[in-house]
Amino acid sequence: MSTTPLAAVPDVRRTAPFFRGRIGQDARSGHYAVPHRYRLHLSTACPDGLRLAVGHSLLGLGGSCPVTHLPAVPDCPAGGHAALRPLYEASAHHYTGPALAPVLSDDWSGRIVSTHAPDILRDLDRFPAAGRTSLYPRGTESVIEAVERMCAEGVEEAAQRAGRAGAGPAERAAALDVLLDTLGRLDRRLTGEEYLVDDRLTAADIELWVALVQLDTVHRCHLDASAVHRIADHRALWAHARRLAARPDFGRHLDLDGISRRHHGRCLGLEAAGAAVQILDWAGHAAAVQDVPRPPSDGS
Repeated sequence: MSTTPLAAVPDVRRTAPFFRGRIGQDARSGHYAVPHRYRLHLSTACPDGLRLAVGHSLLGLGGSCPVTHLPAVPDCPAGGHAALRPLYEASAHHYTGPALAPVLSDDWSGRIVSTHAPDILRDLDRFPAAGRTSLYPRGTESVIEAVERMCAEGVEEAAQRAGRAGAGPAERAAALDVLLDTLGRLDRRLTGEEYLVDDRLTAADIELWVALVQLDTVHRCHLDASAVHRIADHRALWAHARRLAARPDFGRHLDLDGISRRHHGRCLGLEAAGAAVQILDWAGHAAAVQDVPRPPSDGS
């Protein structure tokens, strides 16, 4: 197992969500892990939705917790998805805010349990299922949380700052340094290893994979070609992304057209030369797994 340290950084990725219920392990929690009670509502064009779709597949929960797929571009005039408005309105009196995804809902009550993606994946991991291992193995929680924070601040936010329109050259260069430093640490962690944590597939690998999808399909469009070539020069990191993309539980959820439409519908940045320097052939991997029968999920 690699011993390259994963330094913790402050978790500033998400603001506090409006709904943050938790699924407990017994009836005393109010929401407890029972089959056919809960439903996921997500768009795989959204990073949080893609994380949850991959985790849901790896956990083999298709028969016990169904998924409602939402369009890539929100379609509600008040913000978010029109299909989610009844859930929001049933869950909060006179709710007027946006109906945002992802959502974990309770089919028994018709209300929302949570809109906080990290909690949702951890709670799905509690669902009973024979023959699979956990995405959050006991004793690995702190390392997984460190990877989550690194991907949030050191990859996603740093890449956004490095390509932000209106930012000065010094600000963009400093953000690129943070991005490359983070990628370098993760690359060293994966050198000679198949997975990030404890020689097994965990939520840390899902987190990193989604961050790399975003980096190559969205953020590089606002970077110069030199920066993208330096990003691509982390061979262990991109080999890891390529291996996971070839697995049906990952690659079958890639909605590249949806990611592009969501990006262009929200983005205010300017396209740069890095847009022409694709790092991985995501479309090829996605096409390769479309007709591959999905094996029973064993969490490996």
